[in-house]
Amino acid sequence: MVYAGTDETDRRLNLTVGLVVVIGSCCALAAAVASVRAGEPPSWFRIASTAVMLGLASRVILQVRVKDSHHGVGIQEAVTLVGLMLVPGHWLVLSTAVAVAVAKATTRMSPVKLLFNTAKATTVATAAVVTASAFGLDGPFSITRGDLPAIVAASIAIIIAEEALALPVIALANRMRLTTLFRTNADVRLGGAVIRLALATFGLFWFSKYQALIIVVPLIIAGMHIVAANQLRARAERAAWQKLAQATDEFNEVDLDAVLRSAVTRASELFSSDDVEVEVTNLAVPNQLVRGGPHGLGYTGDPDGAPPAEGHVIATPLESRGGASAIGELRLRFRRKVTLSEREEYTLRTFAAALCTAVRNAAAFAEAQRLAEHHAYAASHDPLTGLANRRHLYEHGAALLSTGAKGQMGLLLVDLNHFKEINDTLGHAAGDQVLAEVARRLAAAAEPDDLVVRLGGDEFAVLFSKIAAPALALPRANAVLAGLNPPIEVDGMRIVVEASAGVALAPFRGGVEELLRRADVAMYQAKREGRTVEMYARSRDTADVGRLALSAELSRAVAEHEFTVNFQPVVDLGTGEVISTEALARWHHPKRGDLNPNRFLDYVERSGLLSAFSEAVLDQALRAASAWNADGFALPVAVNVSPRSLLDPGFPEVVQRRLELADVPAETLIIELTESLTLSQLDVVDEVLCALRDLGIRLALDDFGTGYSSLATLARIPVHELKIDREFVAAMEGSAEAAVVRSTIELGRSLNLLVVAEGVESEQQRGRLWELGCPAGQGHLFARPMPLHRLLATLRRGYDGRPGALAPSLHESGAVIRMPVRRPGTRTREDLG
Repeated sequence: MVYAGTDETDRRLNLTVGLVVVIGSCCALAAAVASVRAGEPPSWFRIASTAVMLGLASRVILQVRVKDSHHGVGIQEAVTLVGLMLVPGHWLVLSTAVAVAVAKATTRMSPVKLLFNTAKATTVATAAVVTASAFGLDGPFSITRGDLPAIVAASIAIIIAEEALALPVIALANRMRLTTLFRTNADVRLGGAVIRLALATFGLFWFSKYQALIIVVPLIIAGMHIVAANQLRARAERAAWQKLAQATDEFNEVDLDAVLRSAVTRASELFSSDDVEVEVTNLAVPNQLVRGGPHGLGYTGDPDGAPPAEGHVIATPLESRGGASAIGELRLRFRRKVTLSEREEYTLRTFAAALCTAVRNAAAFAEAQRLAEHHAYAASHDPLTGLANRRHLYEHGAALLSTGAKGQMGLLLVDLNHFKEINDTLGHAAGDQVLAEVARRLAAAAEPDDLVVRLGGDEFAVLFSKIAAPALALPRANAVLAGLNPPIEVDGMRIVVEASAGVALAPFRGGVEELLRRADVAMYQAKREGRTVEMYARSRDTADVGRLALSAELSRAVAEHEFTVNFQPVVDLGTGEVISTEALARWHHPKRGDLNPNRFLDYVERSGLLSAFSEAVLDQALRAASAWNADGFALPVAVNVSPRSLLDPGFPEVVQRRLELADVPAETLIIELTESLTLSQLDVVDEVLCALRDLGIRLALDDFGTGYSSLATLARIPVHELKIDREFVAAMEGSAEAAVVRSTIELGRSLNLLVVAEGVESEQQRGRLWELGCPAGQGHLFARPMPLHRLLATLRRGYDGRPGALAPSLHESGAVIRMPVRRPGTRTREDLG
């Protein structure tokens, strides 16, 4: 049983078979020499009878298939033991060699198997003869009770020689472990051999008195062998059905890969094949081939990509009994041609039918799972761009917040500017191309842990999963947005995409929805201010949840006088003396400290407490004016008034009543008007402003030049002051901003209005404003907002011995007349002379 091959196992198999053949040949040669030396045999009839028994015994064999090889279990050893009683030892060896060779040749056995089996039987007979002689067995028909040890020793030698010669070759031929093969049916195999030899021994002693009946012993042993063979066959069938049941139990898996792996392994064990292939086709899942054996899988994948395999194949289609088309094929592969028994063929059909059902169920489950995953993906992703959608953003963000991941979570909200123009001009197909390219660029610019989302329309978002520090959020957002700068080519046209974006960091409460709302607030702030990206600022969020909580506390704040007023002086830029003050409201919150008006003023205006709030501020401002007037400082006080107050026709009466209660003249009060552009078109506003003017109250127009005021409004409203916004003052180095400041100053001079510059922070700004002709200013250069008692102390202390002064004078004595700068092209009198 040798195979052509080059691997180490085949080489060892060839060597082992060759060694057995050499040993058997040597034994036969030695027996032949001994026979020649012994002369004429005692009886040719005995020799012939022994040879016939040995030949028949070699044919009475139970064939056991292991993979592609059949191995016999017979009564050869028992007949060999009987032969010791019939002929001398050397004739027994020669008879065994000749009888087995002739008997095997009639079965059309391959030459290699013929040589191996003949050599094995010859060697086993030699071992029995040598062992019996060693224990003192004299020869045929001389058995006595004293020969029992020799017979037992010969029996043991036969068993050992049979196992030692056959098992290594079988193990090598079938690539099995020798220990595994030895344990397989060891009880039946060895037990049967012991029983047969015991019967042979008993028969030898029993029939030694009747030598003619010794020939009956092999017949009795053959009957016992048939009984043992039936037991072995029944055990094999029972083991096969148990393995089949175990395999079908494993087919209950819903994972197709697991079913196919189990099928390959179990089929290899059940049918003793060298390889097993299961090919699955004609299903909703991709075609698949799994190849393997008892030692694991060799290939899994597309059938077209499988490496070629050689050998004899027994194929069975995978089809159900209902007549449905086959879904694949089960293949048993052997290195040689193998014929399955009737029982094995039925087992194979049953196995294939169970596998077919399992594959159909697993494929149906896989398809259902694929559809579920597809639907889940479609439900959480945008079909146009492939990005995550709003639902996925909520789910992923909530998961990150719940896990408490290291670092802070942030959200970048991106809105494409003028995207509607692309759709209207180039069509929706071009717009879709732009959206897809924007999605690709955002995904490429984002970090691996970030989630890029299309919220809908032209809105995108990037969820930053880990931001090491809040200060890094804006640079990270700018890095992502930089990916949108290169033009996008659509149908040969290069389109520049501009975007507005807002960034917000995860709040302590409110979840992803609040985070998205804050990013949306920041994005609209960026749009209003003409910037690309803006960071969320709670102070500018009119819909902040915390501010909603503050709105519920307004009533208590008014009742318990929690609204206080600080004062910031307005200074003559030339002399440095205080000429007026501005009252700035604060909310002295018991838990949150002092709050600026931009934290609560919107809610005051929308509540029913605006009148009470305004009266509280007016009362404090007018009482303060009365206090410093009494201290010798006749300074007016400016109070900011909400535009909603100007819609109240009774507001002038409220102001008049507060003036009377504070006992201060009307000219002491300055009403500052802000953001009144939309209200100025209403008649009621004009009536209220005229009534205030008639009372003697001065009016000031705040933030002039920022767009909230206009020349038309200035012509209609009887104002006394113009206040230049601090942004223009801070940027006076620029030509455009300096032009606004200069034109405002000249406008105020031409209309005989006091011009006040806000946000004066340095002496350089003060000097520049003075040179431009601005008479007054306020800012941190002179004083920050302060409570009344500190303001009184500051006024009394003064500057350089001058009470009421906060800065040095820009001139020492006399009057300084600012001459206009000579324009190009004009000539003086000296030029003409």
